Amino acid sequence: MGKERPGGEKQKRMVVGVVCNFAAELKLLLTALLLLCTLVTLLQFVPSRFTISASDLRFCISPIAASPSPSLSDTQSDDLLSSGILRRAFHPYGAAAYNFITMGTYRGGPNTFAIVGLASKPLHLYSRPAYQCQWLPSNTKQNNTNITSSLAYKILPDWGYGRVYTVVVVNCTFSHPVNLDNSGGTLLLHASTSGGGDSKFNLTDTIPALTEPPGTFNLSLFTSKPKYDYLYCGSSLYGTLSPQRVREWIAYHVRLFGERSHFVIHDAGGVHEEVLEVLKPWMELGYVSLQDIREQERFDGYYHNQFLVVNDCLHRYKFMAKWIFFFDVDEYIFVPPKTTLGSVLDSLSDYSQITIEQMPMSNKLCHSVDAAKRHRKWGFEKLVYRDVKRGIRRDRKYAIQPRNVYATGVHMSQNLGAGAKTTHKTEGRIKYFHYHGTIAQRREPCRNLVNSTDINFENNPFVLDTTLRDLAGSVKKFELKMIGSRLYNTRQ
Repeated sequence: MGKERPGGEKQKRMVVGVVCNFAAELKLLLTALLLLCTLVTLLQFVPSRFTISASDLRFCISPIAASPSPSLSDTQSDDLLSSGILRRAFHPYGAAAYNFITMGTYRGGPNTFAIVGLASKPLHLYSRPAYQCQWLPSNTKQNNTNITSSLAYKILPDWGYGRVYTVVVVNCTFSHPVNLDNSGGTLLLHASTSGGGDSKFNLTDTIPALTEPPGTFNLSLFTSKPKYDYLYCGSSLYGTLSPQRVREWIAYHVRLFGERSHFVIHDAGGVHEEVLEVLKPWMELGYVSLQDIREQERFDGYYHNQFLVVNDCLHRYKFMAKWIFFFDVDEYIFVPPKTTLGSVLDSLSDYSQITIEQMPMSNKLCHSVDAAKRHRKWGFEKLVYRDVKRGIRRDRKYAIQPRNVYATGVHMSQNLGAGAKTTHKTEGRIKYFHYHGTIAQRREPCRNLVNSTDINFENNPFVLDTTLRDLAGSVKKFELKMIGSRLYNTRQ
């Protein structure tokens, strides 16, 4: 045997000590590796529709590996100058609002796009953020010259009503059509703060706003006949809505708008299970689309981001409808007898936008003749007293021919195309009856029974108006014909 080197025994004891000291950690590591291998083995037997995306993994890892703030001022400190002046340092952390939040991006033609989203209101109010659009074709090797960029202009359509966030519609117009060969590509939005928020930095976020897979671009969409004659873009529905009022509203307007119509309902928390049951029959027939937009509540905008929702609806369906209507679910469009909605709008076809006069109805007064059977009558059938107080400016609602409109509002659009006209002179041809607040009441609306053709109630004059009451029978028969009796037991 060879002679053992001096210190060998000491080294052995040291190695054994190290192994012992880290035995617990080694066991934990080996256990983790065993579990990982087991998981990989099991995943081979999981159905293919179950997947774990990269975004899911990033979500799991992000709390552990959150990146630090890029602020350079962390190393700064107060500095006493030779002049005796104390120069103070400021240390920013975090961010008060997102630079841009996209809801939807849509084509406006072969070379134009509209990006609808939210952005920091102070940033737009007190600074000048800039946007630039870029198109990246999928097949860059064969068509490198097709990578183009475009300066974009923004529209702020919410009339200053925004809160932390304001609505922004970014219009991207390229110098020539993109993706005409239908090879696919991606639209990028470069959103720059231009020094807003911190004049020391011009931060730019690059946002993949839209991806067109190969073969999906339909050029004929912009020139073909719209799928619908009339489309309804609804505002955000929230709160505890009355299923019965929703039932009455949808039956009335499907009958009025006709077969080539569609209704887009936006659920901001108001479409609870009973309301959904009312909408389902019309969804099954293809008249109603329901969009869950509850996620937008995360972002503090005006009135459940109402302006955001209607602008997204405008651009989403811009080439699918001849006319788009904007009004609420406690409002009923009316055209006079011996006319139709089609004949009225045909007479106004020279205008890209028409506004509609309001007929304010009481949400409490009913005629005493309905006392015994008011629980069986529909809302617009028994609320028959109209407010006739003069000297009040009442809100109007509106309809547009969407191909001539770039952005829109709640009561009208202020962003029409060149040469597009608006008319407010629609009295006698079209109007809407407004039953304010009734949609959110889950109780019998008739609180006061009146046996008179006119009355002064709560300092307002009212007159008896049975215009919509006279249509109730026809609407009920229409509902029965279309969907049967499945909604007969709907509650208030």
